[in-house]
Amino acid sequence: MTLSPEQQAEIDAARGETRPTLRPVSEGIEALLYSAIPVLDHGFVRVVDYMGDDAAVVQAARVSYGAGTRKARDDRGLIRYLMRHWHSTPFEMCEIKLHVKLPIFVARQWIRHRTANVNEYSARYSILDREFYIPQPEQLAAQSRANRQGRGSVLEGEEAETVLRLLREDSSRGYDNYQWMLNEGPDGEPADEGRAGLARELARMNLTANVYTQWYWKIDLHNLFHFLRLRADPHAQYEIRVYADAMCEIAKAWVPAAYEAFEEYRLGAVQFSSSAMACLRRMLAGEAVTQETSGMSAGEWREFQAALRG
Repeated sequence: MTLSPEQQAEIDAARGETRPTLRPVSEGIEALLYSAIPVLDHGFVRVVDYMGDDAAVVQAARVSYGAGTRKARDDRGLIRYLMRHWHSTPFEMCEIKLHVKLPIFVARQWIRHRTANVNEYSARYSILDREFYIPQPEQLAAQSRANRQGRGSVLEGEEAETVLRLLREDSSRGYDNYQWMLNEGPDGEPADEGRAGLARELARMNLTANVYTQWYWKIDLHNLFHFLRLRADPHAQYEIRVYADAMCEIAKAWVPAAYEAFEEYRLGAVQFSSSAMACLRRMLAGEAVTQETSGMSAGEWREFQAALRG
């Protein structure tokens, strides 16, 4: 992980200054505030700001449901009830703002989640750093034959070495050419007095998708949990899953009761279709159900069997 001197100075200054506040504070996330959690080889996630805590979820729910709710359940039980029954608006009362440094190809996958406010580092105005994501050897895998979006067996030996060499060479060559086209020295003046240099917004076209970018990403807790349910799943692409894993730890520190309910009813749970539920009832009644008699397609049956095996 690499922080620029300016970013590190900003973090040190923020952590060195304390501010009195009357708003609710989550002690767990206060310990993480401004600290950068390393991800991949040069990436990180850090908490910039947050609003609300577990109590904010409970407060919003009790406004909706009336004072009688307080007598019926404790806060933890209410949060679990809300999560179990797919209530969303109480969780939208909490928000978090993250500073994330990530490879461009991960960012393009991440941005598919259109429920956040995003402001990304602009290569139209600034020069991207010479930092590329190079996978660890154990992450180099062949294309899965069964899943067009997945990975198969890990590459080994000479083939793996060649892939790593090509990734490094292509990344370095692309960045060298990017710098040549920009023709900018450290002071912003032309490095070669004889050339004007290409505009930054055009020179960036030559960069590889494993170059690192950065953004600020603000999202409410309900939509954060939706993101984590998909991206912290074992089937998610490794390079985005490790960011989701880091964010799970942040959420656990921030809203421990809400995260516990999320882990129980979303992250560690499965959902069955009406056909699958009918099969389950038949199986519990002692019937031997097969794919042919289940009413499910071959793909649905495989997923059903995988869910039962856990």
